[in-house]
Amino acid sequence: MPDADRPVNPAPIPYVNLSAQFEEERDELLAVVTDALRRGDYIGGGAVHALERALAEMHSVEEAVCLNSGTDALVLAMRVLGIGHGDEVITPANSFVASTSSIVHVGARPVLVDVLPDQNIDPDAVARAITPRTKAIMPVHLTGRIADMDAILALAERHGLQVIEDAAQAIGSLHRGRLAGTIGDIGCFSAHPLKNLNACGDAGFLVTRRSDIARRIRLLRNHGLADRNTVTEFGIVSRLDTLQASILLMRLKRLPQVTERRRRNAALYQSLLAPEHVFMPPCLEHEFNTFHTFVVQVDQRDALQSWLGEHGIGTAVHYPIPIHLQPAASSLGYKPGDFPVTETQAKRILTLPVNQYLSEADVRRVAATVNAFYDRT
Repeated sequence: MPDADRPVNPAPIPYVNLSAQFEEERDELLAVVTDALRRGDYIGGGAVHALERALAEMHSVEEAVCLNSGTDALVLAMRVLGIGHGDEVITPANSFVASTSSIVHVGARPVLVDVLPDQNIDPDAVARAITPRTKAIMPVHLTGRIADMDAILALAERHGLQVIEDAAQAIGSLHRGRLAGTIGDIGCFSAHPLKNLNACGDAGFLVTRRSDIARRIRLLRNHGLADRNTVTEFGIVSRLDTLQASILLMRLKRLPQVTERRRRNAALYQSLLAPEHVFMPPCLEHEFNTFHTFVVQVDQRDALQSWLGEHGIGTAVHYPIPIHLQPAASSLGYKPGDFPVTETQAKRILTLPVNQYLSEADVRRVAATVNAFYDRT
C-alpha cells in the first residue's frame, strides 16, 4: 500500500474497550467490589437476590434465576422442561457453539437448520425439520436482533413444542413490543464480559413466568440441596457469586445508556457504509435491536479485515466455522452444503466495532476505511 494511503499514526480503534469501561466506572465499581468483599457473603449473598428481583422486574416476569453462565441457563432450562435422551431440539447452524453443546449436554440431539439473510433462524427450515422426536425449538437472537418469534410460536403451538430462547446476545431487544427472553417458555441470557450487560467474569441468568421452573432451577444450581444436609435430586454447581451479582446490579442501571450508545453507533454506520458493497440487515419497524454486535456481510471479507487491521481498526468474525462443520459435530452427520445460507454468510460476515466507547469520529473513520477499501478497485 502506498505511504500516501496509510493513516499517519492513527489511534487504534479497538473492537471492544473494557479498559474504557473500567475508567468510566472506576469509583463506583471499586466501591461496589469493596462493599462486597467487606460483607463477606461471597456465595448466595443479598446482591444475588436483589439482582434476580431487578431482572424479573425489568422483564415483567415472575422469576429470574442467576447462574454461572448463559450455557448453564440453557442446560438447566432444558433439564427442567424434561428434555433428554431420545429428544430432538431444533436450533440454527450459525450460533456460538454453546447453543448446540447445551443440547448435547442434556443427552438430546441437536437438529440444525439454516438461517435467513439477517442471520436468524429460518422458520420454514424449522417447519421442515420437525419430527415426532422434536421436543423444543431453540431460536438464537443473534447480534441483538430477535428471531421471527411469531412464526416460531405458531409452529410450537401447532406441534406441542417448548420454546427456549437463547437470548445471550439480546438483553433489552424488543420484537413487537416484547422483550427478548419473555416470548418463549424460558429465556436464557449470558452476562459474559463481552456482553452489553457484562460481569467481570462468567455469569448468566434466565427468566420465566413459571415459579415452579424457577424453584427447581434454584435447587439444581446448588447441588440439589433442599437444605444444608438434604439432597432432593442430584444437581450441579452453577451459582452466580455475590461479587459478580453486585457488579451486574450496578451495571444494570447503566444498561439503557449502553444500549442507546450502541444503537447510535449502528445507525451512523447504516447511514455511512456504501450499500452497494456492504450488506447490513435492515432494522424493521417492529424491531428494537440492541447491537451486541454490528455484523456486515461483504465480499473479500478476509482482505477487508486485514485492511482494517492495517489501519488500526479491530474487528472480529462471528462465526467463521458453522457448527455443523466443527470437528465436534461430526457425529451429527452433517456435511458441507447442508446449510448454504449459513455457509455463505460464514465467508462474508465481519463484525465492526460498535462498543459504547466509540466516538462519532471513530465510527466515521471505520466507515470511511471500509468504503475506501472497495473504492480502490
